[in-house]
Amino acid sequence: MKNILIVEDELPISRVLKAYLEKSQFQVEQAFTGDEAVRKFDAVNPALVLLDVMLPGKSGWSILEHIRKKSSCPVIMLTALGQIDNKLMGLHQGADDYITKPFIADEVVARVQAVLRRSAHIIQGDQLRHFGSLKVDFKAYTVTLHGIELAFTPKDLSLFLFLAQYKNQTFTREQLIEQVWGMDYEGSDRAVDLSIKRIRRSLENWPTAEGEIRTYRGLGYKLCVYE
Repeated sequence: MKNILIVEDELPISRVLKAYLEKSQFQVEQAFTGDEAVRKFDAVNPALVLLDVMLPGKSGWSILEHIRKKSSCPVIMLTALGQIDNKLMGLHQGADDYITKPFIADEVVARVQAVLRRSAHIIQGDQLRHFGSLKVDFKAYTVTLHGIELAFTPKDLSLFLFLAQYKNQTFTREQLIEQVWGMDYEGSDRAVDLSIKRIRRSLENWPTAEGEIRTYRGLGYKLCVYE
């Protein structure tokens, strides 16, 4: 039974989400302040976090930053802030999905299930590939560079593994959204650009003589591997 941490200071909303998630066979922990959320995350190590932005104490952004420093745990932001800038901020900082209040509890459960499916997906095919000093282990769901494991968010890792599986092939943003974010994704394709930017930052020490992620204006992205 997967453990979900709900970080929401509005008790009625937290109670409803807890009831619906437990009905769907999830175990649920609740936190009502930012400080409590950090403590419970470190203690529980949840499978996914539903994270409100506006909280007493630490903000949702601070908690997201804390999570990303130590874990690739999927995070879905819950907030009344519907402006596109706030959505982009969440995606840029490593959130896996973004749901604006008011929402339907059934939809939140469906989003949780979808994010968990994608984060747990293991690409089929060759289980281990070497691209120069970069090692991609599809079975272990890890990427190491010069022997050091790289830290990716679940969505960034899924995107990179997809590109690595189909190296030297170009994909449009729409194709990447469909393959990595899923058909039910309703956000902007800007999420792909932000994810690629973070991946490139993680790969900054990968020698360009061995490979790189290239942008093809008007077409999309490709993981170029020079073997």
